[in-house]
Amino acid sequence: MFWCRNFIKISTATKAKSPITTNLILTSLSHFSTANQPPVAAQPSGLGPTKADEKPRVVVLGSGWAGSRLMKGLDPKLYDIVCVSPRNHMVFTPLLASTCVGTLEFRSVAEPISRIQPSISSAPGSYFFLANCTAVNTESHEVHCETVTEGDQTSEAWKFKISYDKLVIASGAQASTFGIHGVKEHAVFLREVHHAQAIRRKLLLNLMLSDVPGVSEEEKRRLLHCVVVGGGPTGVEFSGELSDFIRSDVHQRYTHVKDYIHVTLIEANDILSSFDDRLRHYAIKQLTKSGVRLVRGTVKDVRPENVILSDGSEVPYGLLVWSTGVGPSPFVNSIRLPKSPGGRIGIDEWLRVPTAQDVFSIGDCSGFLESTGKPVLPALAQVAERQGKYLADQLNKIGKEGGGHANRAKALDFGDPFEYKHLGSMATVGRFKALVDLRQSKEAKGVSLAGFFSWFIWRSAYLTRVVSWRNRFYVVINWLTTSVFGRDISRL
Repeated sequence: MFWCRNFIKISTATKAKSPITTNLILTSLSHFSTANQPPVAAQPSGLGPTKADEKPRVVVLGSGWAGSRLMKGLDPKLYDIVCVSPRNHMVFTPLLASTCVGTLEFRSVAEPISRIQPSISSAPGSYFFLANCTAVNTESHEVHCETVTEGDQTSEAWKFKISYDKLVIASGAQASTFGIHGVKEHAVFLREVHHAQAIRRKLLLNLMLSDVPGVSEEEKRRLLHCVVVGGGPTGVEFSGELSDFIRSDVHQRYTHVKDYIHVTLIEANDILSSFDDRLRHYAIKQLTKSGVRLVRGTVKDVRPENVILSDGSEVPYGLLVWSTGVGPSPFVNSIRLPKSPGGRIGIDEWLRVPTAQDVFSIGDCSGFLESTGKPVLPALAQVAERQGKYLADQLNKIGKEGGGHANRAKALDFGDPFEYKHLGSMATVGRFKALVDLRQSKEAKGVSLAGFFSWFIWRSAYLTRVVSWRNRFYVVINWLTTSVFGRDISRL
């Protein structure tokens, strides 16, 4: 009976404290209300408008190069920072191709948002939401969001709203398919970590299937034919990494099928068209030497087992990687904001959307309006990163001058407009060879290098650009492990 009396005491004490507990819960959830009104079933919940005595709220849509650099530079003492993105990390895209063949591990190129801006996981008014933005209401200063379930059949997507004082659209772009039939169904892109994982699994699966008794030679050649469409830096670097993997690892560990595996790079024009002509010829020579077959042509149709070119020829494949540039995402196309040439969100010289107060756009989803007289900048990581840094400095300046809340920055001077100067381009072509083009444009004069020394510069430069010391350590260890023991070929 002793335990029964104690249980009754505990139950009584819990009941006595229940009003206080209820008040604490209601207070903690007060931020997640729609204008502090009684809950209505038809209205989604969310973050309501900030009060005058609260920190203003910056909502960032996206966790790519632009959005991550912006969040890193924002002062959490001036703003509450809310990030909405379908992924909770930033991808270091220049090294993504190396993860496809096991040169680097996937976590080495993924930087968690909570490490980039720690206040998101610690400050009371700052949050990260794993969600997609579905609509923007610039008049009411609200964004409509929907959670990402990612194939979870047991739960439905939750819809909610977030009020903002300043909105930064950094949602990036999507891979361009140019409306070609079959690309989305049969090709693999190379923009996210899950893309690299899919490429690696498919590649290793084909290697193992081709070794099964009874598979014809024709089927072996198809399974082990890796086709890359797009001769830009991403396509060339992936082709180089793949040729290294074939010569260094496949020839030793898959000796029965080593003579069947090949790489073909298809490009409609010249590969690496933005590079110096001398460097392009060097890249062609090195790729050809390493066994990569270069085909000039335009893809007309993509079928489950072959690619049809414009001249009618068929190219069978076991793995098809699509890397032909980027274009506006469905979200960017859907929002009613002015557009720049190419369909991006139109911005002025200060990265503002001129028709919407307190709205900014940076990265691949944005471009200068024709009225500014500036060309649309290329979809490069260095463009997005510098736009993020510039806008973070601007917003910090606005916050210190008292313009952080909604509609408070109309009369403030934004200072010098954003200026972009190209720092050069780099690309590896495999086998300890790389290209370094430090000219500001193709017509300008400057330093351009190729060879082993360029490969050393390429690795050193990207290692310094990795966001955290943690991931730099991972990358160095992965490089050393690969050079000593070879690449990991486990299919996980």
